[in-house]
Amino acid sequence: MQIIISLANWIINFGIIEFFTLLLIFANILTFALYAVDKRRAENKKWRIPEKTLLFFTLAFGAFGAILAMRLVKHKTRKPKFRVAAVVGLIFSSILAVHLVQGLVFSQIIRYVEVEFRSANWNSALNGYKIAFMTDFHTITNESMREIILELNAKNIDLLLLGGDFSMRNEFYLQTLAEISQANPTDGIFGVEGNHDDYIRLFAAQTQNGIISLDNSGVQIHENFFVAGVHDLWNRTPNISTAIAAANEDDFVLLISHNPDLAMLQPTNEVDLILSGHTHGGQITFFGFPFYLLRGSITNYGTRFAGGFAESADGVSVYTSTGVGDYYGIPRIFAQREVVIFTLYAE
Repeated sequence: MQIIISLANWIINFGIIEFFTLLLIFANILTFALYAVDKRRAENKKWRIPEKTLLFFTLAFGAFGAILAMRLVKHKTRKPKFRVAAVVGLIFSSILAVHLVQGLVFSQIIRYVEVEFRSANWNSALNGYKIAFMTDFHTITNESMREIILELNAKNIDLLLLGGDFSMRNEFYLQTLAEISQANPTDGIFGVEGNHDDYIRLFAAQTQNGIISLDNSGVQIHENFFVAGVHDLWNRTPNISTAIAAANEDDFVLLISHNPDLAMLQPTNEVDLILSGHTHGGQITFFGFPFYLLRGSITNYGTRFAGGFAESADGVSVYTSTGVGDYYGIPRIFAQREVVIFTLYAE
């Protein structure tokens, strides 16, 4: 068991995608070599490599090498089982290759999701109001964070909301917050804690950087517009009623809860929009389907809060962001990083 744990840690430190990319390349080189050697041995009537071995490597992500060998050295081309194995193996290898490329290239690109949100409770005098939401920062680089802030400043946002989950290791979160503090939204920056945060240290650092922490509390941003935030569901005692207690009856109430599961556990009927993170879009998915979330270790509601809009138990809109950061060496595959920008209008 210790060997397995050590190997897993080594792969994570090396890079999971990088490791499997090299493994795929090596598997195909080895498969090509096995076919070529077996062909030469067949011609010289020497001891042969067992067909089971060739079939195994053909299916075990070595199909590119097998097909290349079939074409170049003309080996095993007449045996149906090898042609079938090559096709099946090619499908497996192609799926793996697509996911590796997606993780290496496209999942590193931060997308800016523009959402128009309309509500009968929204003050029409504030139509066009822009709210940017970011969450799950973890080990995002200073350069990436800086680029995001420059982009948001160019978009002239009115409010910036943070959904928590920074990297508390080696004071990394301090660098991230310093970059975020360079944002200049009209009405300020507000944030909550996530399950990976030491809220005492985080809130102190946010205060030093001009960021207002929402601690089962809320703030009246404008007439008829109230923003609230709650404790993390896993670490403390979130209370939606307490957080929105100061809101007026006719306010549009926006709630930030790092964990979207809270929307299924407490009444949300006095809230108009809930913003969450936590699930990372499933982190490593199969063409976007988050099988990992089905385990129940991250959320108790399967794929309900994998990303985008869903509804609370009371039917209130919940937007779950996939987040902007990388999680300690675990790659994102078909779970692209995002910053969400809401533009609000009266319905």
